Amino acid sequence: MAEEEQNASAEKLKEKANNYFKDKDYENAIKYYTEALELNPSNAIYYSNRSLAYLRTECYGYALVDATRALELDKNYIKGYYRRATSNMALGKFKAALKDYETVVRVRPNDKDAKMKYQECNKIVKQKAFERAIASDELKRSVVDSLDIENMSNNLYLITIDAIEDDYAGPKLEDGKVTLKFMKDLMAWFKDQKKLHRKCAYQMLVQVKEVLSKLPSLVEITLKETEKITICGDTHGQYYDLLNIFELNGLPSITNPYLFNGDFVDRGSFSLEVILTLFGFKLLYPEHFYLLRGNHETDNMNQMYGFEGEVKAKYTAQMFQLFSEVFQWLPLAQCINNKVLVMHGGLFSEDGVTLEDIRKIDRNRQPPDSGPMCDLLWSDPQPQDGRSVSKRGVSCQFGPDVTERFLEQNKLQYIVRSHEVKAEGYEVTHSGKCITVFSAPNYCDQMGNKGAYIHLRGSDLKPEFHQFTAVPHPNVKPMAYANSLMQLGMM
Repeated sequence: MAEEEQNASAEKLKEKANNYFKDKDYENAIKYYTEALELNPSNAIYYSNRSLAYLRTECYGYALVDATRALELDKNYIKGYYRRATSNMALGKFKAALKDYETVVRVRPNDKDAKMKYQECNKIVKQKAFERAIASDELKRSVVDSLDIENMSNNLYLITIDAIEDDYAGPKLEDGKVTLKFMKDLMAWFKDQKKLHRKCAYQMLVQVKEVLSKLPSLVEITLKETEKITICGDTHGQYYDLLNIFELNGLPSITNPYLFNGDFVDRGSFSLEVILTLFGFKLLYPEHFYLLRGNHETDNMNQMYGFEGEVKAKYTAQMFQLFSEVFQWLPLAQCINNKVLVMHGGLFSEDGVTLEDIRKIDRNRQPPDSGPMCDLLWSDPQPQDGRSVSKRGVSCQFGPDVTERFLEQNKLQYIVRSHEVKAEGYEVTHSGKCITVFSAPNYCDQMGNKGAYIHLRGSDLKPEFHQFTAVPHPNVKPMAYANSLMQLGMM
């Protein structure tokens, strides 16, 4: 085929990809941008467009590579700088993002959007520098030490939490404790878009921090033959879909235990309602309701994807700091009957990691950029053997051989993880040894996916999948509280 014909064919494929993008079918958009690039690999626009599609599917590593390639082909292509800056922002690489926003502002001094993004990014870079400057080697003082909540015994409290006003008609803790009645009242109250009194919210956070801090990094449980547990994946602030899970599968109880596998917050704009409901059930049934940390239970993600903004809008910056402390105590993995290992992300960047290594992880911190803690929160499976660079730009992708070796070394049957949207709500890969479950249907109001949860029974540990679809929610859009830099526009 002549070069002119190839380029014309590539342009048709790009148009096809653009149409899929407009329909929010990002996987097909990526497919046809890729085919266009195979015919015309020197077109910066194709790389930039595919970069945006990768951003929409949270493949930030691939998005960064494509945006960089677009700029290598055409250093004057302004959208390439935008894409690369957004990719770096999503990865928490704020200085690199600032450099690209500077370039855009220099070239387009009258571009209001570019100016706003530059100023916002510059503010974050300065804030991070300030935080580093005031950080000391001493243990940071806990927010708990500065609270004064009635009925609590610590005398070190400095900041008084207001007593509950007489006209507050919402749920209240009974003698400072979560009860089943309180949880039912709380869910109904939140469903009506009402706010829990901040005294109750603080009490719950202080108590759940104490509960979580006593847990190991690897929680180990045993299901008897007749017992079952329900495993849910990402819920991402989709509160009304969480209520639907409880409607379909029953409320948590001693005889109906649940495990929620991370990413409770961010993106969805009812994250506070989701996390307080989950924390409430953890307090009510500490031995029968389990929570694992996801990559979004971290400061960088919360700053960009909405949870920090939501807590500040509904309560205070101080309360977000307390959430941050609590998140650091969430366990990283759970082993069921010594046979099934559950974690949010996946397996490791190198062979030889054992369950004992997971037990030894010091988790009370923000996750590092590499190593076992990072991998548990961030890695993804891939169909081919071996490992490859992560599509997300963090951790790695691991193949069926990696899974096989890990299971064999640790005498396990299979792993369950979440972390990725799946059209059917779940996916079984690696010859049945790597299962993904995702419980946020029609993710971000745009993916059209089903949600799912898994039943595991002690008798055989064979996973049973239950799918469900999204339910209506009040007219508050996803990402309503997210950093403005993450509001991605059309190409």
